Amino acid sequence: MKKLQFSCLPILMIIGMIGPCFKAYAAEPLKQEGKTTLYQRVLSTPSCELMAKTSDLKGRQIPAFSRYYVYERKIDKNKEWLSVGPDSYGKTVGWIDSNCSVDWNMQMTLVFTNPVDRDPLLFFKDKNDIDTIIESDDPAKVVQPIRNKLTKQLQTKEVLAQEPKEYIDFKENFYLLPILSGEEVMNGQGFYQRILEVASVSKQDNLVKNSQTKGQLLNQDDDTQQVVPFKAAIVFVIDSTISMQPYINRSRDAVQRVYEQIEKGGLQDQVKFGLISFRSSLKASSKLEFVSKIFADPNDVIDGADFKKRAESLKQASVSSAYFAEDSYAGIDMALNDINWKNFGARYIILVTDASAIPGDDPYSSTGLDSAQLRLEAQHKGVAIYVLHLKTDAGSKDHQIGQKQYSDLSYNDFINKSLYYPVNAGNVQDFGKKVDTLAQSLAAQVKLAYEGESSIGNALNAKDDVIVQDSLLLGKAMQLAYLGSIKGTKAPTVFKAWISDKDFVKPSVTTAEPRILLTKSQLSDLSDIVNKIANAANDGLISSNDMFAQLRSIAAAMGQDPNKLKSGDVTKIADLGLLGEYLDNIPYRSDVTSLDEESWKSMSGLEQEKFIRNLHSKIRYYLKCNADVDRWISLSEGSDARENVYPVPLEMLP
Repeated sequence: MKKLQFSCLPILMIIGMIGPCFKAYAAEPLKQEGKTTLYQRVLSTPSCELMAKTSDLKGRQIPAFSRYYVYERKIDKNKEWLSVGPDSYGKTVGWIDSNCSVDWNMQMTLVFTNPVDRDPLLFFKDKNDIDTIIESDDPAKVVQPIRNKLTKQLQTKEVLAQEPKEYIDFKENFYLLPILSGEEVMNGQGFYQRILEVASVSKQDNLVKNSQTKGQLLNQDDDTQQVVPFKAAIVFVIDSTISMQPYINRSRDAVQRVYEQIEKGGLQDQVKFGLISFRSSLKASSKLEFVSKIFADPNDVIDGADFKKRAESLKQASVSSAYFAEDSYAGIDMALNDINWKNFGARYIILVTDASAIPGDDPYSSTGLDSAQLRLEAQHKGVAIYVLHLKTDAGSKDHQIGQKQYSDLSYNDFINKSLYYPVNAGNVQDFGKKVDTLAQSLAAQVKLAYEGESSIGNALNAKDDVIVQDSLLLGKAMQLAYLGSIKGTKAPTVFKAWISDKDFVKPSVTTAEPRILLTKSQLSDLSDIVNKIANAANDGLISSNDMFAQLRSIAAAMGQDPNKLKSGDVTKIADLGLLGEYLDNIPYRSDVTSLDEESWKSMSGLEQEKFIRNLHSKIRYYLKCNADVDRWISLSEGSDARENVYPVPLEMLP
């Protein structure tokens, strides 16, 4: 079980951990106003002390942002005091002054995206200032004077703090930037973005000051940052079904050429290649030999000769698969979960295939996963996925499906674009040029980092080659992520501020992603109700009236007022009261919850089937989350394990 330790770590440590200093028991915490299932929760601030009794003059200091449930509120000597506990199961640990706490009704947190190729996120004192920028027809004109002052290290009246230059890795080191409130608005340029009120406190002492140890940042100039050791792993995931042998051979040649170059430069220990192959289900044809298989693990490969020896045994299959589509998701899943990526700062997968992927709900899928879940898994592990899609003549009817799947799979949140590159007609020569360029460019990132050159500068000189430009930009993002981890980059010190989750000047670029923190019980309830919606939708394929009739019956069985359900105001899934209160007021738009009966009836059969597949895809994601023991987080020491939470991206909500 992953637990947070409050110590002198040089990162944003906001979850306070204290032992059960004082023991008392209460039936249950107080409910939030207007709620029947949600309890009152608060976060402590740096000035909070935990008292055994409200009459005490001195108590125990509490680490900032300790999360507590409120069991009782009372007034003593003109102060409101809160009886608090680490969980909702009856255990209290003392009293805190309500003035030093912050209500945390929405159990949501904010995650910074990689800051490469965008301006740092700003924390505004007043919501009106951020509204002015967002509503402006020319936001750059409004925000640039503020950024100019901050660049000169001057204070501004509008901004409390800004995001660090390096990337703060939420996956490796969980931090809490609690969201207190939020709304989704349309800006002056016609893009949707969220305005969020957040709170943040970071520990000021024990920061990493000695940059000469453990291969940390050696040259701390903004434009020239030498990083040692900055290692890269580049894992090819190759389709080895019939017709793929020329591409298998050409990929091996590309790796061999890169190995020759890096060995001449003495960087053979900094760049490692791997090779995984996939085919399709053995249920349809056992002669395919395997669904997916590791031929070379980058952690084990010694040098170019060793890689060549390991890769030579990969040959195309001798028999055809049941479908034209292949189980490429099995290869990606194996690469993400069976390769140890922690030894590498730069992490890349290159998928090579001429076919679309078998979808997760197909009986021949070995993973049960789709592109969205695998993309999130890659994001969690800090792995970038490139796709070289061979658009051969034989697969002309399949190309559109594959392009949509792989564009989603390869969307990279570091640089906010898809790393999908088609190879027209599956031309082997064209493929060879692309794979050479990609492998060489990725390997070159390590040399750039080692020599202290700026990847961004190199990207500007590569405008004519999209692959090179993308890889250089991504290489810089990987460096920022690596530097953030080894330097212990922390979030800005600010308490209660307003932010935008999109870049002001580039509103399509995300600066921060909200995550909702769900308990196992909540995740289980969510999975159960989404499954019921999917089943009702399945019935609705036969008769469009059946879907909403069934959902109303489910809502009534859950205790919703039958008379209310018959009301003309209850037209959307969101209005039926099926979803838990923990999703109330969450700032996100959903195709599921906003669906009404007339919209469902107006959808084509293909659109309805897509809607159902999307629901099943989310259910599989919930199951994966539930089984992932390492990612469940305890928000307070001494709390019941049932209160552990999982940070779920909003796009995975129904």
